[in-house]
Amino acid sequence: RKNTKRVPSFRKLLRTSQIKLDNKLKNKQYKQKSAAKKYRKEQKKLREAVRDAISRKPFPLEECKKKQVAKKWEEKEEEEDALPLDMMDEDDLKLMEDLAQKASFLTRDLSSNEPVHIKKRKHESVIEKYEKVPRRLQTEPEKELIHLLPIKDKSGIIPQAVEKPVLNVAHDEEEDTEDMEEAEDFNEEPLPVLTPEEMVAQRRQKLQERKMHIAALASAILSEPDSNIKKLKELRAMLMEQDPNVAVIVRKLVMVSLMEIFKDIAPSYKIRPLTEAEKATKVKKETQKLREFEEGLVSQYKFYLENLEQTIKDWKQRKLKKSNVISLKAYKGLAEVAVKCLCELLVALPHFNFHNNIIVLIVPLMNDPSKMISELCVEAVKKLFKQDKLGYASLGVVKVISGLVRGRNYDVRPEVLKAFLHLRIKEVELQKDSEDIAPKKKFMTYKEKRKNLSRMQRKWKKAEEKLERELLEAEASESKEKKLKLHTETLNIVFVTYFRILKKAQKSPLLPAVLEGLAKFAHLINVEFFDDLLIVLHSLIASGDLSYRESLHCILSAFHILSGQGDVLNIDPMKFYTHLYKTLFSLHAGGTNEDIGIVLQCLDVMFAKRRKQVSQQRALAFLKRLSILALHVLPNSSVGILATNRVFMQTFPRMDLLLDNESQGSGIYLPELDEPEHCNAQNTALWELHLLQRHYHPTVQKFASHLIAGAPTEGSGALPLDLSQRSTTEHFETYCMKGMTFNPPVASVTPRRKDTFSQRDSFVDEELNKQLQQYISETAAHKPLDFAKHLKESSLA
Repeated sequence: RKNTKRVPSFRKLLRTSQIKLDNKLKNKQYKQKSAAKKYRKEQKKLREAVRDAISRKPFPLEECKKKQVAKKWEEKEEEEDALPLDMMDEDDLKLMEDLAQKASFLTRDLSSNEPVHIKKRKHESVIEKYEKVPRRLQTEPEKELIHLLPIKDKSGIIPQAVEKPVLNVAHDEEEDTEDMEEAEDFNEEPLPVLTPEEMVAQRRQKLQERKMHIAALASAILSEPDSNIKKLKELRAMLMEQDPNVAVIVRKLVMVSLMEIFKDIAPSYKIRPLTEAEKATKVKKETQKLREFEEGLVSQYKFYLENLEQTIKDWKQRKLKKSNVISLKAYKGLAEVAVKCLCELLVALPHFNFHNNIIVLIVPLMNDPSKMISELCVEAVKKLFKQDKLGYASLGVVKVISGLVRGRNYDVRPEVLKAFLHLRIKEVELQKDSEDIAPKKKFMTYKEKRKNLSRMQRKWKKAEEKLERELLEAEASESKEKKLKLHTETLNIVFVTYFRILKKAQKSPLLPAVLEGLAKFAHLINVEFFDDLLIVLHSLIASGDLSYRESLHCILSAFHILSGQGDVLNIDPMKFYTHLYKTLFSLHAGGTNEDIGIVLQCLDVMFAKRRKQVSQQRALAFLKRLSILALHVLPNSSVGILATNRVFMQTFPRMDLLLDNESQGSGIYLPELDEPEHCNAQNTALWELHLLQRHYHPTVQKFASHLIAGAPTEGSGALPLDLSQRSTTEHFETYCMKGMTFNPPVASVTPRRKDTFSQRDSFVDEELNKQLQQYISETAAHKPLDFAKHLKESSLA
């Protein structure tokens, strides 16, 4: 392998100290020595393995050592000239034999491994002899040093070194021998080859065993969480399943099981870490048990979230683990399950620990290229916004989304910003209402009491004020103030995000979502921003770069601003009326039919809520154009438009001019003119209602007949109660035809019974067939017969 390390430059060598270079050299030499030593050990193990393989028959330990001892004594006798026994006296010889029989530990050969009383224990087993062999003490290996960078002090340079940890060589050798024995066993007896059916059955059995184990652990934890909290660790360990046949499914099952367990056993409060003083104090057994449970729950929950995060990171970075248990294709499925678990925990445990960490994980995935994962995260955030009453979790999510939009330079999906539309914010702490939102109870001072009250009255007043303070605390008036502050801060961040996009990214695909959000929250904007915001909205409409839908959102935002706090402003929004009047004919029964809902909202804000600022000419022009529009849209849109016309006729006076054909005025109606004030709408008639009266939809027919009668509230021409009490947008949504079915459904036609005429017709057909067959048979027999004459003469003619 070619060495790819770059040689350090001469300047770098000059900047490096001599001590550092010496230490580097020593470390390099030490690495070379250790590598050579390791290579020698491996070669030695290999030679021993080959030698052991040659001599397959194992010898007992005692016999081997006896042979070695006997061999040594024979060699000594050959080398040394022993004293012959015939040269010794008989008394000395007898004394030596007696001493040999009474040999003790002092006269015993220490090099021998035999026990002292070997002759008395002839029937000992080989295992017992092996147990009595003295064990050798392990000598501690020499400690080697790794040289580190020195420390410079006032006294000079202080060298540093660390002892290198020495591995247990004996233990490694034992493991190697065991592995070699296992390998030999494997070579001797190869595993049987399984058929595909057997492999599937074996996998199914393994999977069933894992499922039962997961179920047993989960049920034990849920039954007694306090005492079985340690089993969470055992269940979490199954996230690292190593069997490649069932690893993916088991990990998914464990992820989902742990998610459900944490949702069930997590308390309804946030667990804070104990201080040192609290740990030092003695508490009751129940309190100590609760502390241990909470500590174990938080730690296991943290490890579980880290596992989910790591799974997602591995999939995003396309990392393959060293174990190679799971393929890269399976990582996507695991990551999807991990994202689902995080989304469930985001919605279910907004009050519990590490919720902000989950938010930081989920919000960037809202902009993920994978459509499934981004939709999962967006739906989870919407659910969180809908159910968050206080506002802590919503504020955290809004902050992260705002940072994401700014950090990506406004290059995010529009769905990310559309999630803001689901925020539960109905009121905020405005500047003019800051004192009126949470009025504080004013109590009398001591001087006022002394001046106005007697001693007994002061005593009673003091007790009464104390009781009122306690009642105020019980009513949780502070929580209302906190809620308003949180909602105000959240909405400020939302508006800052919207205004940045309006200022810097007007051609961004996020603009429709911004305009839709402004239309919803415009009534909560401070009055200071109204003028600037209306100027920006008008410039966007006048630029011509917007689609008709985006321009409708601009109009809706402007009128929401003017109908709320903007009533005090003296602004004439005629240009917005004109643009809506011009845009109405862009709608039809095709893809733009859904946008009529926005038009109905605009008309409600522009006419119903601002009827005093609308002239009669403007109302007549819109009434006529809306009647024309009702002819070429879908039935649900026609019902909504006719309901709006009903509101016009009941709200504004003299709208019945358009129902009279003989009324005269100055000028001619100009339907193509885009100025509602100058189109002379008073000189036309609502002839469209007669066409709509013959519409195939029954509800459209009812509304058309009702408007022709002058939209009465009582009498024969009045609408039914269920139609008259609904709003225009409710009519539009109620009669929607998204399911490609008629709404209301068309009644099925029942088949008619056979009457006397149908029976007679069938009888005539049978008789005609008989006459025709007789004619054919006679013609074939050469008998001339006039078929017409025959029919005249018959009774059926």
